[in-house]
Amino acid sequence: MVSSDLKEHENGNYTLIGDAEDNQLGYFDNPLPCFGCGIGWFCLLLGFVLPLMWYYATILYFGNYYRKDPRERTGLAASAIAALIFTVAVLITIIIIVL
Repeated sequence: MVSSDLKEHENGNYTLIGDAEDNQLGYFDNPLPCFGCGIGWFCLLLGFVLPLMWYYATILYFGNYYRKDPRERTGLAASAIAALIFTVAVLITIIIIVL
C-alpha cells in the first residue's frame, strides 16, 4: 500500500521546502559587528588594555542590548563579570594601600 504523500508526490503535487540555489540569509546568519566576534567579546578583549570598555559593555548588558541579537548576550555577560572582578580588585588594592 502506497501512502497518500507518496501518491501526491508522484502526481507532482508537492510543496517545495527549500531551494539550495536560493541562498536567503536568516537574521542570525549575518556576521556580528566588531570583526565578527560581537561587541561584548570585543569589549572584553579591549578591556585588558582599557578597563572602561568592561563598564561600557556592562551598561549595554543591563540595558538589554542583547535583545537586538541574542548572540551578544554571552560576551556582554563576560564583560560584566570582568568589570565586577576588576572593581573588587581595585577596591581591595585601595583598602590595602590606605591601611
